[in-house]
Amino acid sequence: MATTAPQHTDVDGVDGGIGLTALLVATARAIETHRHDSLARDPYAEHFVRAAPACAGWPVRIDQAPDGDDNPLWGRFARYFGLRTRVLDDFALRSVRMGARQVVLLGAGLDTRAYRLEWPSDCAVYEIDRPGVLEFKHRVLLDLAATPKVKRVPVPADLRHDWVTALTTAGFDPALPSAWLVEGLLFYLPGPAEKYLIDTVDRLTTRGSALAFEAKVEKDLHRYHDSPTYTATREQIGIDLLHLFDPGPRPDSAADLVTKGWSTSVHTPFDFTHRHGRGPLPEPDGVKDALEGNRWAFAHKPRP
Repeated sequence: MATTAPQHTDVDGVDGGIGLTALLVATARAIETHRHDSLARDPYAEHFVRAAPACAGWPVRIDQAPDGDDNPLWGRFARYFGLRTRVLDDFALRSVRMGARQVVLLGAGLDTRAYRLEWPSDCAVYEIDRPGVLEFKHRVLLDLAATPKVKRVPVPADLRHDWVTALTTAGFDPALPSAWLVEGLLFYLPGPAEKYLIDTVDRLTTRGSALAFEAKVEKDLHRYHDSPTYTATREQIGIDLLHLFDPGPRPDSAADLVTKGWSTSVHTPFDFTHRHGRGPLPEPDGVKDALEGNRWAFAHKPRP
């Protein structure tokens, strides 16, 4: 069994709790990067994994994982994160091609889009996350002498508190079109906090802006406790995702955006598996599928 990690839920950095899930995603991106049929390449992901004692012994290539692609965590679940990375990469670049010049990553974690994607020269990427997470990322990238390909603006802030002041003080201009990515975040927030976040994005965006976010639609998450994915994540790396997810009722944020004048579309991850020809597929009948309630939503605030 691989080294397990602490499950403290309120840790500022990446050594436990929700911050540790940033290392889970980085590991998945490292595995995806080394695949011959990779959907997204992140050359920095492996370095985050190797720099964090909490994930000592985690694989960075699929052939290092027990049972390879048959491993529910490092096979199917990691493929999910690789697919999600590609889909949101495409969304972000499509948004700037349509005129957005400000990209905001809410709960940025160990995202390296500012370093690995090709951006317009007049674009800015704002990365909002807890100070400890951003400090860890900065330290690893500094050791690598990595250079961003765009104006990158770290915004240390806790999304449970006043992050708007931190963002606007850092230079974000609500009068200019923007693109927002909310990747792997809403699961952990209470329903009212999600509603506040979506309302705030609406308030901070002008016409021509776009938003992509990930949500879950299950009413009872704990019925998936024994699913292969969540079981493997607990047993192999000591992360109990269901303990970290907020158990309360979820708002229908896509529908709320429609009432605010946005156009929205909602998809399952499997829609994009079929589109790209690789990624996770639904579990066979009779197997609890931790991904069946996941939805990826895309919203646009129409121009006049």
